[in-house]
Amino acid sequence: MSSNLEIQKKCEWCNRLFIAKTTTTRYCSHSCNSKAYKQAKKDERGKKYALNAIGYRTMHRIEQISEKYEVIKNKEFLTVSETAFLLSVGRTTIYRYLHSGILSAFQTNGKTFIRREDIDALFDDPEPYRARPTKGQKLMTDFYTISEIKDKFNVKESWIYKVARENNIPKTLSRGKSYFSKKHIDRYFESKNGHSSLEIESWYSVEQLQEKYKLTKAAIYSFVSENNIPKKKEGRNVFYSQTHFDTAKGYVKPEYYSVEEAIQKYDLTRDALYHYIKYHNISKIKEGRYIKISKPELDKLFEMQIIE
Repeated sequence: MSSNLEIQKKCEWCNRLFIAKTTTTRYCSHSCNSKAYKQAKKDERGKKYALNAIGYRTMHRIEQISEKYEVIKNKEFLTVSETAFLLSVGRTTIYRYLHSGILSAFQTNGKTFIRREDIDALFDDPEPYRARPTKGQKLMTDFYTISEIKDKFNVKESWIYKVARENNIPKTLSRGKSYFSKKHIDRYFESKNGHSSLEIESWYSVEQLQEKYKLTKAAIYSFVSENNIPKKKEGRNVFYSQTHFDTAKGYVKPEYYSVEEAIQKYDLTRDALYHYIKYHNISKIKEGRYIKISKPELDKLFEMQIIE
């Protein structure tokens, strides 16, 4: 409503004081009014888009879960994947339940089936929940100096810092010197070589390799690098695993299981076998369409489990 009164107000857009002609005036000018209107529409569109986007993703996920549950809700026998979905855990956890005897399963033609009633039985008369005792953080006391890593693994100092940074290897600084976790460094090199140097009994010196295989030093260094031959360093001398070098040269024929042989010998399903290969980093090769698994490494894995 217009009046002859002059009312001092503050513009809601630019915050400037002005004289309003009506009590409902909110902006000092047509320009501020237009800018405020456009911004309000923009904010409204943004909120609507965000709500629609969140709603669509959420609803799509709910629909996927609902459809998957509808497929299995009345099934009497479930696969490992379906059991994992039902219990909201990973397939590895289900295999751990099977191996430990917590769950029972029926196996046929490489397939594993689990009865729904056996899953339900897990929750019959459960033991009271026991909170795990809180453990204090274990302090690391074993460290390598830079010199010790260089001498033991025959690597450069710049390489040590690069690997430690990329693999989050814990380190500490004392009196201006860097120290790296011994456990983490050893684990890194074991994963790269596939074997711990402590497990290897026989070694070649560079001179022995030159004499036996008539190779130059440059040819030896190139060959061990290409074939990932485990090595160790004692003082200024470098030694290479005899077994791995001879095998790479073709003088020792490696032994392998076919997938069927490994399944039959250790009474495994195909999924369980592949789980062991991946989890324990068992060496394997591919010949045509077939996969072959390192016999010594697989035998050693199951021997360790039987002993434990």
